[in-house]
Amino acid sequence: MVFRMLSLVCGAALLCAACMADANENAVRKAFAAKFPDMPVQSVTRLPYLGLYEIVVGEDGDILYADEKVEYLVDGNIISTAKMSNLTSERKRKLSSVPFDDLPLDLAFKRVKGKGERKMAVFSDPDCPWCRKLEGELAKLDNVTIYMFLYPIESLHPGAPEISKKIWCSPDRLKAWDDYMNRKVVPMADANCPNPVDKLVDYGRKKRVNGTPALVFANGERVGGYIPAAEIEKRLSGRKED
Repeated sequence: MVFRMLSLVCGAALLCAACMADANENAVRKAFAAKFPDMPVQSVTRLPYLGLYEIVVGEDGDILYADEKVEYLVDGNIISTAKMSNLTSERKRKLSSVPFDDLPLDLAFKRVKGKGERKMAVFSDPDCPWCRKLEGELAKLDNVTIYMFLYPIESLHPGAPEISKKIWCSPDRLKAWDDYMNRKVVPMADANCPNPVDKLVDYGRKKRVNGTPALVFANGERVGGYIPAAEIEKRLSGRKED
């Protein structure tokens, strides 16, 4: 009986603490929104240090820090001197991560190199110069399955959605992709076949894929922008960035 009563008391205390934390986070959200109505808030989290709250804002998921009354804002990195690590960078990587199995892999075409035991995904715009440059780096990899998501950004490359649909509608999507990316050969296929391009654009926007190329690795880590084959190898091998 005593043990049960202690359990109930502890449970109630934990629940009360959680409610207070939620209330404080909601108060910070309201105070921030009142002062910055044009800056959408994605989340507010109380940090276990410095009495600060983490505020994730905007489509890109930028991180700001504030006191409880939002009288002061900090825009910058928090460094742990105990671990000599950048806590802000670590948090950004976690926020941008995408569980690999949650990706809509059925909407991708894939390239298998060697045994294909390792895996990664790439969101790529066929008219993006950096995506074209990345192709040269991907060609250097071995023992990997690469899932390619057609992700045209029309605001930057107006013709990219049409090209993306032509590539998907081609009899050999991988060949059509290689021909266009390496030789600028426009696919002859009709762009009106059932295709996933619009769905992928909508999915990418929800996941804040705001630029190409965007790479996702098996551990969920996401990297925005071009990186060389050596950096890709580190991530495929599970090694952290130096």
